[in-house]
Amino acid sequence: MPDGSKHLFAAGFASEARSKYRFLPSAALPPDLPEGPVPIADMANAFGVTHRTLHFYEEKGLISANRIGLMRVYGQDDVMRMAVITVCRETGMPIAVIQELMDELRKADSQERAEAMFREALQVRRRELTAEMSTLHRQLQQVSDLLDYDGSIETQPLNDNQDNSSLTPQEKRCLELMAEGYSTQRIARALDLKHDETRDLEAGIILKFRANNRFQAIAKAVLLGIVQA
Repeated sequence: MPDGSKHLFAAGFASEARSKYRFLPSAALPPDLPEGPVPIADMANAFGVTHRTLHFYEEKGLISANRIGLMRVYGQDDVMRMAVITVCRETGMPIAVIQELMDELRKADSQERAEAMFREALQVRRRELTAEMSTLHRQLQQVSDLLDYDGSIETQPLNDNQDNSSLTPQEKRCLELMAEGYSTQRIARALDLKHDETRDLEAGIILKFRANNRFQAIAKAVLLGIVQA
């Protein structure tokens, strides 16, 4: 195919791809962009990305480009799509999820529906981030507890001595299950106890180790050699 025909074919394909988006959700547009075709350099600068990133988005079918002579340019609809993509990327959405969202937006039959699709995607991302934050907070707390007890094990031994004679067999078994990562509910089933009884049992163990929570108690027990993590 001659180069001229290739360019016409590419332009036609890009135009067809853009026409499938009848409605897009509202997203803040960069200031000072020209109203006509936007050169790739201006597009990259406006959205704070590289030329390579724009090419990557093109390869993924998220935006399309035309050419004016040797210059690669983007239409205003590409700018609008790029604004939506940028919002998604700033929330940490994976590129595959953005592709799915943009594919769904092609089906939007009204502005209201496009806005609703976008909100649904953001709500899903918020739930994911909340779950990630919860996990990170729990892990951070556990690391902090371990570090806090690293230098204080010998000055705060179990029940003023460094043996486990103050633990009953039931407490010892409960502590072992705690160290294995069992939840209170699972420990209750394993020991054939009621949930409240198990919770009180755990609280007693934590108190004997002079700890603030189960993580500190487990950390001290492991360092004293009472249980193995």
